[in-house]
Order: sequence, then C-alpha cells, then structure tokens
Amino acid sequence: MSVFRTKSIDLMLAQRADAGLVKSLTTLDLILLGVGAVVGSGIFVLTGTGALTAGPALSLSFVLAAVACFFCALAYAEFASTVPIAGSVYTYTYATLGELVAWMVGWVLILEFGLATAAVSAGWSGYFQSLIAGFGWHLPSTLTAAPNAIPGRDTLFNLPAFLVMTAITGLLSLGIKASKRVNNIMVAIKLAVVLLFIGVGVFHVKPENWQPYMPFGMQGVYTGAALMFYAFVGFDAVASSAEEVRDPQRALPRGILGSLFVCTVLYVSVAAIMTGIVPYAEFARNLDHPVSLALQVAGQGWLAGFIDLGAIIGMTTVILVMGYGLTRILYAMARDGLLPASLATLHPRYATPTRLTWTVGMASALIAGWVPLGVLAELINIGTLAAFSLISIAVVVLRRTRPDLPRGFRCPGVPVIPALGVASCVFLMAHLGRVTWIAFGIWVAVGLVVYAMYSRRHSVLHNPGQPQ
Repeated sequence: MSVFRTKSIDLMLAQRADAGLVKSLTTLDLILLGVGAVVGSGIFVLTGTGALTAGPALSLSFVLAAVACFFCALAYAEFASTVPIAGSVYTYTYATLGELVAWMVGWVLILEFGLATAAVSAGWSGYFQSLIAGFGWHLPSTLTAAPNAIPGRDTLFNLPAFLVMTAITGLLSLGIKASKRVNNIMVAIKLAVVLLFIGVGVFHVKPENWQPYMPFGMQGVYTGAALMFYAFVGFDAVASSAEEVRDPQRALPRGILGSLFVCTVLYVSVAAIMTGIVPYAEFARNLDHPVSLALQVAGQGWLAGFIDLGAIIGMTTVILVMGYGLTRILYAMARDGLLPASLATLHPRYATPTRLTWTVGMASALIAGWVPLGVLAELINIGTLAAFSLISIAVVVLRRTRPDLPRGFRCPGVPVIPALGVASCVFLMAHLGRVTWIAFGIWVAVGLVVYAMYSRRHSVLHNPGQPQ
C-alpha cells in the first residue's frame, strides 16, 4: 500500500484498447493542436512585457526558453510513443515514479492548464473589447473586467471572458472531431495573420533600434526567458490526446516536436521584428497590444484590425486546446480513482467525459470572470517547469525499469539530455519571484492534504477489485 506504488504499463495499454474515446487525430492535427495551444497571448500580449525585461535580446530569451522546452519535449516524445495513454506527464510518472508523485504532477497540471484557460480568457476579453470598440460598441464598465483588475475603474465581472470559456466548454463536450475542425480552421487564420505581420513588418525594421542589444545584460535575458517560457506552455497538451490518435507511435512525437519548432520560429521572428521597428522602451505605453503598436509606428495602422482579429482567434485556440488537455488529464486521474470515478463517465453519443468537461469549464469560466489576469498568470510557469522536470527524470527511470518496451521514438543522449532538461527548468524556476514560490508551496500543500484524505484511499491500486 505504498504511496510510491506504480501502475502497470501493460494495464494502461489494455485500458487504451478498451477506452471509448474516438481515435481520429493525425500528425497534422496534432501539430495544429500544439500550435493552437501555444501561439496566443504569448505572442500577442506577453512580448511587450518581455521587451521591457530583455530589450532587443527578447529573441534570445525566446531561444533559451525554447531550448529548455526542447530538452523536455524529447522526453515527452519518447513517453508518448511508448505509453500512448491520456493524462500526459501524470500518466508517465504514475508508471515510473509512483502514485504520490503522479498525483502531485496531476495536481500541478490542474494549476497549469486550469489557470491558463482562465488567464487566456481574460486576455481574450481585452482584445475582444478593443475590436468592438472600433465599431463604437462598449460594454458596461462593471462587466469589462474582474474586481479591482483596472485601477480607477469600477469593475465587478469579466463577462466576455466568462462567455468565451462557456462557449468553448460546450464545443469540447461535443467531442474531438468537432473541436479539431474548429481548431484547425482558426489556427490557419491565426498563422496567416502572424505571417502577414512578419511579411509587412520586416520592411520597416531599423537596425539601430537593436542597439544596445542587451541593455539589461544577460540577467535581463535570463529573466526574459523565465517570463517567455509562459509563451510555450501548451505544447505538452498534444500528449494528452494520446488515446484519440490513430497512429500514436509515429504521430505523437512528430506532433510534439513539430509544433514546438513552428512556434519557436514564429516567436523569434516576431520578437526580432517588433524590437526592430519600435525602441524597446516604447512598449511601456502599450503593453496590452504590443504588435499593434509596432504596426502603428511602422505606419501600417490599417493592419491593426487584422491583428486584433488574429489575437482573438489565437487566444480562442489556446483556450480550446488547454481546456481539452485539462479534461483529458482529469479523466485519467478519475479513471484511476484519484478523483471521483463518476467524472470519467463518457457521454453515450459524443464519447466525451461531459460531466467532467462542464465541471472544469464552468469553474474556469468563473475564475476568468472574477480573478484579475495578473493574479492568474503568476503560478502557471512554475507549475509547468516542475512538471517538465519530472518528465525528464521519469524517462530515465523508464529506460532502466522497462528497457523491453517498444518505443516509436527514443530520446537521444539519455541521461544527458534529460539532465539538461531538468537543469534548464530549475534554472528558469530560480528566476521566478518569491511570491510565486510561496503560492506554489501553498498549492502543493493543499494537494498533499487532498491526496491523504481522499485519493490514497480511493485509488484503484488501493482497491484492486474496483472497476476501471
């Protein structure tokens, strides 16, 4: 009855074969799923804050954050091709590091995905209100943001954030086929808008704006990398789709690594062009719409409407994919008994965990409506970095404990590459604020209490006769 008991991989694979989830995703779907999850507020909003932190070296910050992600993505790719089970890193650690570690990883992933959907919904609201303002439409001030979110304004509830989260929850409840069609269309539009900015903006770059390249030294680059890591959050959601992929051994590694590569190229390009058009200090006057500011400075204001539309679509896909990833992680936890088993019940028509989807979706919608964006964003990075560190450790453990498992993809350079993944994540975590660490510690403590009082006793491994 040890808290470090592991779940049989053979049992997991048998569960996959018996699961009622529809297997319809291809490699292209997975790449678009990953791009849909990643390219959103990171490129349309966070780049302004990043420019003030790293200066023109923001592109280098993106590269450092991408390198840390790449090391961990290699571990994700091996696990996804070997154990193609819903639950992502939660499932992988359950098979290697034990139940308590798996529970805490799942608990941390709730923090990552749950707060990310709420935070992006709040960012979506800002761009949506900017877009409709261009047509002379305005919402009542009390319904434009969470309480105390905007100094000097009497705000009570972020209605647009609540409504978009509710709408996406409804879409997710209809199943992955409907969700992937909407995601693929919106990702294509989003990429077109980003490429339009790159194609137009590159002709307005002034190289002198890149001088000095590192106004805050390497410390600014490192801090910028810790901040820009948020921009890559979501590519791991691809692994959560494992039980709905047609050829997981080949498609999952390609989807994970392909989406990360595409997003890195886009981020570095946009950051270089933005800081080449606008002196980095100027972003202080327009943190919410840094890409639009660059277009205005370039004299291309006519594109601002397209950028607002692209930002709205981009954030919509992030909410969609992150919400999808969260429901699949919680589905795996409920199926294992660590959460109420009733949450793992599938809808007879849509073959989705409908009850779980609506429970999580409405909770995120209420958080998006009532909690300010700045508060939501504080914990997302540290939770993700902790999970990425554990997946890097787990892949080494799996190599030692189950070298016989067929692997569609093998992480190169084990154990060096996983060690670099852990070191990169710990390095970036060290550059996060003290308040973030305290809040993270509180969340972990609450998770330990929940495990001790409920999950440990209700675990399927604790009750072998319980249906799975």
